[in-house]
Amino acid sequence: MLSPRFLYDLYEERIARKIPRDELPRHVAVILDGNRRWAKSFGEPAAAGHQRGADKIADFLGWSEELGIEVVTLWMLSTDNLHRSSEELGALFKIIEEAVRQLASAGRWKLRVVGKLDLLPAELAESLTRYQKSTEHVDGLHVNVAIGYGGHHEIIDAVKDLLREYQNEGKTFDEAIDALSVEGIAPHLYTKGQPDPELLIRTSGEQRLGGFLLWQTAKSEFYFCEAYWPDFRRVDYLRALRSYASRERRLGR
Repeated sequence: MLSPRFLYDLYEERIARKIPRDELPRHVAVILDGNRRWAKSFGEPAAAGHQRGADKIADFLGWSEELGIEVVTLWMLSTDNLHRSSEELGALFKIIEEAVRQLASAGRWKLRVVGKLDLLPAELAESLTRYQKSTEHVDGLHVNVAIGYGGHHEIIDAVKDLLREYQNEGKTFDEAIDALSVEGIAPHLYTKGQPDPELLIRTSGEQRLGGFLLWQTAKSEFYFCEAYWPDFRRVDYLRALRSYASRERRLGR
């Protein structure tokens, strides 16, 4: 008798074979949602869910490598999350720092920390910056870890950065206003130099962006998965990619 695991693997590979490799996205963004609800379903504290979610990240990046994805953006902590209890945040900060440290020490992925680091504890912000710098030489999958991230904050920061650039160039206020453009703002986003995500996945069944990559996802395809992030499997990823590959992307035309 064939084992359930064998049948599952067979089903998984069947999906993988049906996805045209030339129709896969270059950049996949993921809202890692459902950690707390996963923990609650087992009667565990929120930290248990956050830890289980952090443990899932390396698996996801490995699957992305196998599929030839070039860039992955992971939303690990929003600016809204910073309003949670000090007890939960204290545990969450430790889990995030250790997760990013492990990703950096793996030497497989080029990390970029995106978000309002000035809103985080100084020690955590310094550690995250150090881990990012330690991967600058890595020639592998680019991984953006969004920590203390909010889409509105990113756009405001981008506009401020662009205006400072105009000021340094000696432009007057009116000249700076006239020079503002979509093309001008894009190079000042946190993800500058990278393609915008063609596919955004949100786990846990919630069907909203919540402020994630508001600028970059204007023409992205969205996929909402019922599984909580700690339960997210390779087959769930393949289903998302299959759905993406089957869509007619009009790109606003």
